[in-house]
Amino acid sequence: MKKLVVLISGNGSNLQSILDACASGRIHGSVAAVFSNRAAAYGLTRAQEAGVPTHALAASDFADRDAFDRQLIAEIDAYAPDLVVLAGYMRILSSAFVAHFHDRLLNIHPSLLPKYPGLHTHRQALENGDSEHGTSVHFVTDELDGGPVILQAKVPVFPDDSEAEITERVQHQEHAIYPLVIGWFVEGRLVMREGKAWLDGEPLPPQGYAND
Repeated sequence: MKKLVVLISGNGSNLQSILDACASGRIHGSVAAVFSNRAAAYGLTRAQEAGVPTHALAASDFADRDAFDRQLIAEIDAYAPDLVVLAGYMRILSSAFVAHFHDRLLNIHPSLLPKYPGLHTHRQALENGDSEHGTSVHFVTDELDGGPVILQAKVPVFPDDSEAEITERVQHQEHAIYPLVIGWFVEGRLVMREGKAWLDGEPLPPQGYAND
């Protein structure tokens, strides 16, 4: 059984979709631990209710980002995970952290990458009058939200949409595609090689699998 460690900062709705997928067998693995940079993150409660060990590290307890990430690496390594999953983790990772978990570090980002890396993606889609928006699962590299895309899901944007409505629409898709991609990795179908995402022995195009 493959082991996952999940990093969160907030509500943990994507974490919940992963916990549910593990419980139902859609992911042939288990969440070994959940870490957060915010002790009050509701996602930690979700993990505890599922019987998963939780850890909270406060940035204020460390001299700098590198010191924080060194401690985080050490605590994650204690669980010997096969995959580290970022699920709404709102800290920029150090190069050392990314290098340490190279090839086994996934993130989900609420835009159709490479469009709108960083924050406030739904707001940008609205302000720019986009007719479609979405979410992307990708491997993590040193480039912010710039690692190879594995899978995207698109949603429509309507002229009278609010940011909250777009958020809900995108999250509905996130909860479907993130467990799917994690399942691919756990089953050995998905790898990162030569700076690209490969599925079933074939390199994926820049926008990921079955993008249309």
